[in-house]
Amino acid sequence: MHNIIFFFWYKIPRLILIPFLPLSFIFYIIIYIRRFLLLNYFKRFTSKARVIIVGNLVVGGSGKTPFTIWLSKYLESKDKKTTIISSGYGSTISSPVIIDSLSNPNQVGDEAVLLSNKTQSTIVSSSNRVESTKFCDTSEVDFIIHDDGLQHYSLNRQYEFIIENTNKRDNNFLLPCGPFREPKFFHKNADFIFSNYTGSEHPGFYSRISGVSSSVDKTKYNLADRKFSSCILITAIADDFSLVKELKEHDIEFITYKYPDHYQFRESDIPKVDQPILVTEKDFVKIKPFCNENIYVLEQNIIPNDKLLKLMEKLS
Repeated sequence: MHNIIFFFWYKIPRLILIPFLPLSFIFYIIIYIRRFLLLNYFKRFTSKARVIIVGNLVVGGSGKTPFTIWLSKYLESKDKKTTIISSGYGSTISSPVIIDSLSNPNQVGDEAVLLSNKTQSTIVSSSNRVESTKFCDTSEVDFIIHDDGLQHYSLNRQYEFIIENTNKRDNNFLLPCGPFREPKFFHKNADFIFSNYTGSEHPGFYSRISGVSSSVDKTKYNLADRKFSSCILITAIADDFSLVKELKEHDIEFITYKYPDHYQFRESDIPKVDQPILVTEKDFVKIKPFCNENIYVLEQNIIPNDKLLKLMEKLS
């Protein structure tokens, strides 16, 4: 279903979508009224820490979590103490909990576990962002970063960083005719940051594979190692376009097993082969229980451009 919806948004000619535009107009009226009421007639919670929202306007992957990891490390380098709140996509946790190495990604969300693995921040997961923020307010912290949460207007925020994926196709319609949850003018004071972006005109970043590690003994490898000349790639992420493109640049022959975003892996999903099996760090937190010596984790680093670094200076 996920792939069918994206095909409908990005592949089908716009003329075919015209009869459905009244549905998008109705959706706009609903979200406009909701936003107006939440901003003007409902009490909004204000944290004693500065709140940063890392969000996106479209359905699907944009690079929010990789950026959140980079942002946390950037603030740590400036001697700022941060806590990250994850909505825990697919989480069964209703009350705020602190994520650690024993947390089950199927219970707290795969992104929450990845954030815990990749940062020194305290990671809090629950389905209620206001309660999670109140929970974090019991500790001394400079910044509370929300991975997602742009549409949670019951929460006051000082900064909104909206991530735009430059791989997305040119369809600017609202749901259900397009991928947009909200129009851009809802967030006039937000800073827009481009992901998968190698230019310099706008604040942005791109990711590169920094290495490959064994899932068994953590031995580090380079993709140029001949052992990876022929392998299998398993992904369950919203957008694997850049990853696949980069692997092809390394002249690697590979077969891709693609699953829906946030897919909960079963042991039977891991092929019994002699070839190396490459997985992303996000997917590995769910594949780890079925780990075998053929599985290798692709480690990726965020590379910011000068305008993004300049933008971040206002946080210091």
